[in-house]
Amino acid sequence: MMGLLLASVLFGEVQAADGSASLLATMWKWAPLIGQGFLLNILISVVAMTLGTVAGLGLGLGQMSPIWPLRHAAQIVTQFFRNAPWLVLLFYCILLLPYEMRLGGLVVAMPAWIKATVGLALPVMGNVSEIVRGGVQALPPAQWDSAEALAFNRRQTLWMVILPQAIKPMLPPWMNLYAVLIMATPLVSVVGVEEAMTLTRFALSAENRSELLLPMYLALLIAFFAYCYPIARWTARLERRFAVKL
Repeated sequence: MMGLLLASVLFGEVQAADGSASLLATMWKWAPLIGQGFLLNILISVVAMTLGTVAGLGLGLGQMSPIWPLRHAAQIVTQFFRNAPWLVLLFYCILLLPYEMRLGGLVVAMPAWIKATVGLALPVMGNVSEIVRGGVQALPPAQWDSAEALAFNRRQTLWMVILPQAIKPMLPPWMNLYAVLIMATPLVSVVGVEEAMTLTRFALSAENRSELLLPMYLALLIAFFAYCYPIARWTARLERRFAVKL
């Protein structure tokens, strides 16, 4: 991919007007600003994944509740957020969440990136709910029977017996979901968050040089690839490691 980037830079240099600054120098000038935007992409993905995982854990356990109304409601919420378009959820959160919240006498600001993070956490919640349900149900029924024989109640069985063992089958799809999430963070540029994609467009507009278009977007693509590829390799390694009969 670096060779492709170099080729695009050389092609752009051929197209550049005489006396223009070199493409590499121009890209280097904007690299710190775009790098800050990329860090915001990472921050949004980490916070959204954390919120979605915590909420999805409760929702996934709710899908297996013996209480029928709770189980049915959890299943509906899970399927709704799993199948809702991510961009639509982003727009709803941007438009419906307030710009600030009052907690007693304290005013807490709600900037656009926080509202966008909540918008991304919602589909993550739905997908994590299914991951939790699948991981728990992948365990043999004998685990439940053994815990019942030890006089564990349902809550003790879940937290002390089932969930610790279910982490293995849940971890690879959870990591895959995070990789999908980080690749989806450029969607927040549509709702005005100044992340890497937004700042790249700003740099291109400021320079007003068409030959920069391909190299700068390709550099951004490489940055996302460099961040996601180790996650994909680690996920594949975990899948091979945990590919045993539980």
